[in-house]
Amino acid sequence: MNTHPKTMRAAVIHRFGDPEELIHQEMDVPEIGPRDVLIGVAYAGIGEWDAFERQGGYAEMLNMDPAFPYILGSEGSGIVIARGDKVSSLDLGDQVYAPAFLNPHGGFYAEYAAVDAKYVSRIPDGLTMQEAAVISGVGITALRGLEDVLQLQRGESILIFGASGGVGHIAVQIAKALGARVFAVASGEDGVELMKKLGCDAVVNGRDRDISSIARRFAPSGFDTAMFTAGGETADAAVSCLRKGGRLVFPHGISPELRIPPGIKAAGYNGEPDPEIIARLQRYITQYKLTVHISHVFALKEANWAHAALHQHYVGKICLKVKETASASMD
Repeated sequence: MNTHPKTMRAAVIHRFGDPEELIHQEMDVPEIGPRDVLIGVAYAGIGEWDAFERQGGYAEMLNMDPAFPYILGSEGSGIVIARGDKVSSLDLGDQVYAPAFLNPHGGFYAEYAAVDAKYVSRIPDGLTMQEAAVISGVGITALRGLEDVLQLQRGESILIFGASGGVGHIAVQIAKALGARVFAVASGEDGVELMKKLGCDAVVNGRDRDISSIARRFAPSGFDTAMFTAGGETADAAVSCLRKGGRLVFPHGISPELRIPPGIKAAGYNGEPDPEIIARLQRYITQYKLTVHISHVFALKEANWAHAALHQHYVGKICLKVKETASASMD
């Protein structure tokens, strides 16, 4: 017998646009299908791609015709409070996290989210519910880029540009786990500090003009590989630090687009979730104790401020606390 409320509070948009389009209001709790679970949401992660979705970027790119009001939120964590009759992998009361990219039932900026159980995992030991909420999107994006697309090998040198951002700070940890020599280009002194904590072999502040001479000392014949999570003049200058025949990856959607010189093998990719990569990320979290840095936590009704903060300087990730009652045992 499922005894959950019929309505919930959510941060929704009634049309695509700026952060102020996010409005806190009452909505119906989504219905679950036979393969879904209903999650009582504790925290929602806020990704840079959420801003793109809020502006209508995905709707246009994928030729979708979304219904409004529309609930954003492509990742989150909470407790399973109901499950469809075909779900056997999860139990009521399980503490879980999930990516829910373009979820047809609506996203995690709400007190309840209905998610296909194949995307939902129990939170592994060592990760708080708050950390679990924000790790899946960036974790999958970093893992897809380094392992599947770049095929990073032990002993290779890698330049990670945008290393103190959401995807970047997970990428440096995965690259270290894969046995690479990691040169991080971070943003700001706080970004540099975070990289030192995460054990990068070398780190430089991207605001310094002198990236290439420091890079040359680290990799005299040029870098074997690189991952870029941001574009711009400094990024374009950093691309030239790769050796001829070097390999470079970037998640689709970084702007401005990178200028890739001849002789570099570059590949853009999407960090889409599927059950295989979700399970692989879970193994990495458990085996290599991946951690995620959260710089700001906003309340659900402050989702518009949280989206405004995406355009300011921050390191790591931004998080929404959805349940006011997210108790100490859930943190």
